[in-house]
Amino acid sequence: MLIGGIEAGGTKMVCAVGDENGVIKDRVSFPTRQPKETFEDLIGYYRNWDIEALGIGCFGPVDLNQKSETYGYITKTPKAGWEYCNVVGTLKDALKVPVGFDTDVNGAVLGEVTWGAAKGAESAIYVTIGTGVGVGVYVNGGLLHGLVHPEGGHIMLARHPRDSYKGKCPFHGNCMEGLASGPAVEERWGKKGVELADRDEVWELEAYYIAQAVMNYIMAYSPQKIILWGGIMHQEKLFGMVRKEVQHLLNGYVTHKMILENIDEYIVPPALGEDPGIMGAIKLGLDALA
Repeated sequence: MLIGGIEAGGTKMVCAVGDENGVIKDRVSFPTRQPKETFEDLIGYYRNWDIEALGIGCFGPVDLNQKSETYGYITKTPKAGWEYCNVVGTLKDALKVPVGFDTDVNGAVLGEVTWGAAKGAESAIYVTIGTGVGVGVYVNGGLLHGLVHPEGGHIMLARHPRDSYKGKCPFHGNCMEGLASGPAVEERWGKKGVELADRDEVWELEAYYIAQAVMNYIMAYSPQKIILWGGIMHQEKLFGMVRKEVQHLLNGYVTHKMILENIDEYIVPPALGEDPGIMGAIKLGLDALA
């Protein structure tokens, strides 16, 4: 059985073909151009494969309500040319296969729950901290949807007493994305994060903000695993700093041994490396077929 998976990003489209066991058979990447040219690339690729279904983890915002007239659309996006683009309909009509669709970060958490660090968990959170901040939420054995979809990267945070930075997010300022994303680091400190690796004060501040968000996710969702990734989390020392700060902020309120004794196994990087999104997309395709 062959299943297609697309990790649809604002910069590039990663396409893969895999099987029901999560084994990748082939993978390509196309730049995200205007919709017409991009869909031609995607459709052309999959017409060379006899896939039975397709899954898409997509940048957004997107409409996930299957009763909505715009289900499967990218909605009010800042990505020029892609506003109200019918992603599911275009690919389903061209390829004549079932199509599964969700956010890119929901796809990533699904990949990790199915084959990665959260395998077997009934509840897990995947947080990517890079150009933006996205949060995929898997609770009670399924991906979380609602009025729209989770936007956990925009929860409001308490500003550090010594941080006067206004925040990068044009909507909220001191939300997680505004204070802890890659562009926020660069604007606050005048250099990209990769150039600041030896500046402890940079990462102490990042840990302060990331840990606040993680604490809020623990309180709200009580996940069995928290997975942190994205460009910012490539600073490996951040994991230890975040874990310590989470314990400090919780202050003994949540007494589970995973937090008190085994937090190194609780707040972790993805087991699938850079592949959670594409693996999750394949699982979305499998679920659509089922």
